[in-house]
Amino acid sequence: MAKTHDLKRRIRSIKNTMQVTKAMKMVSAARLRRAQDRILAARPFAVTTGKVLSSLAARANPELHPLLVQRPIQRVELVLVTSDRGLCGSFNANAIKAASAFIFGRSATAFNVMTVGRRGRDFVRRRRLPITAEWVDIFRTLEFSTAQAIGDDLIGRYILGEIDAVHVVYNEFKSVVSQRPVVEQILPIPRAELVGAGDGEDYIYEPDAESLFEAILPGYVRSQIWRALLESAAAEHAARMTAMDSATKNAKELTEALTLHMNRVRQASITTAIIEVVSGAAALE
Repeated sequence: MAKTHDLKRRIRSIKNTMQVTKAMKMVSAARLRRAQDRILAARPFAVTTGKVLSSLAARANPELHPLLVQRPIQRVELVLVTSDRGLCGSFNANAIKAASAFIFGRSATAFNVMTVGRRGRDFVRRRRLPITAEWVDIFRTLEFSTAQAIGDDLIGRYILGEIDAVHVVYNEFKSVVSQRPVVEQILPIPRAELVGAGDGEDYIYEPDAESLFEAILPGYVRSQIWRALLESAAAEHAARMTAMDSATKNAKELTEALTLHMNRVRQASITTAIIEVVSGAAALE
């Protein structure tokens, strides 16, 4: 049976841990609020851009821009978006599992990986997959310039023919308790998103549709990268807040159980001491 002072030390350690998890939960809750606001601000732009591209694709030849050209898929670039830190439940594991299923399910295709976040980078290094670029510590101060740099790198290599397709793997933010791993194709820009959803309206473009393709398509790719980063950031904060809330509740329950056990141990020791005194006194009579 554990001694009283050992139980006290363990209870004190658990309470200290509970204070840390509670503080991390509050920090993640505050950051989640800001991340949600950024997502709500970014989504209308993505929707409107998609509508414009749908209209342009119905009136212009998609072969006019290299980002629409579809080649035989031989070399694929996978952008794996994870977090830089742990303590966020299954957030990183879900994204890594989705990336693994995508990579190892296509053994005939050559893959390169661009990692965003330390956890994904460490996984790719352990698997010894070719890494084209590493982006770490970007979620502390997430800026659109980061998404722009990632997008420009992917666009440049796709136009040069170094890669034939680009997919991004990230956790989509659904709610505080729900994050869904997603694998999306970025390049070539899917034709279905462009030629579908015709609204039957006609537009007058200035300048011509071809020039608009040249201006809008790179921006569309950058905005898709930006949206994936924002979704992943919000999903990370939500996952960490949920995990820290569960950890705090578990620590509280464990503290209560250990306190009850400690009281029973103390009571048993006191009872044993009383019995020894009474037995000793009875033996002297």
